[in-house]
Amino acid sequence: MRLRNVKGSRETIADSPYTINEPELQKAKWNEFFGNDHPIHIEVGMGKGRFITELAQKNPRINYIGIEKYSSVLVRALEKMELLNSGQDNPVTNLIFIRMDAENICDVFAPNEVDRIYLNFSDPWPKDRHAKRRLTSKEFFRRYDQFLAQNGRIEFKTDNRPLFDFSLEEIPLAGWTLSACTFDLHHDDAMNEGNIMTEYEEKFSSLGNPIYKLIAVRAQ
Repeated sequence: MRLRNVKGSRETIADSPYTINEPELQKAKWNEFFGNDHPIHIEVGMGKGRFITELAQKNPRINYIGIEKYSSVLVRALEKMELLNSGQDNPVTNLIFIRMDAENICDVFAPNEVDRIYLNFSDPWPKDRHAKRRLTSKEFFRRYDQFLAQNGRIEFKTDNRPLFDFSLEEIPLAGWTLSACTFDLHHDDAMNEGNIMTEYEEKFSSLGNPIYKLIAVRAQ
């Protein structure tokens, strides 16, 4: 699907107090940036930011970083933050955004710096020759392995069954372990507890599409 260009989005992102323009300078310094030693959770490919913004509101003692490569999408997340914090006595301060390609993510985080990674409705890259670009490919798991805490985990949701099946196959190939899995998230009481829906999740589930979710951890 072709994204509609939003005029001036790059300039808006560069000027926003909710974005980091040179995130590689914060590598190994993210807790210093947030001014505390709270755990750091990231969402890779966060879209318009509904999921991670709601998480940040509900969990003030966790620091969140949203990563999105498309300016025209990220600017919508910034609008949400500006509206949310406008005139608030207790604004959301535990969330920041980065515009970048996920392939460069190891340039931004140091070993053991991130406690959890969220992947929600990621681009399926359906052509076989593009498999390594999928955020649940063994190539990306190797990237995550470089900065995720030893007891950290990855949570992945999608409505795309071929992508989900591919992800299940990649986990052991990457040397990781499947901790939990469901093929119908919204009818799985245990897995759905506390679930926050993304914009895509709400859209697809309203059409009757099942939502798939898995949790992966390092092989013990």
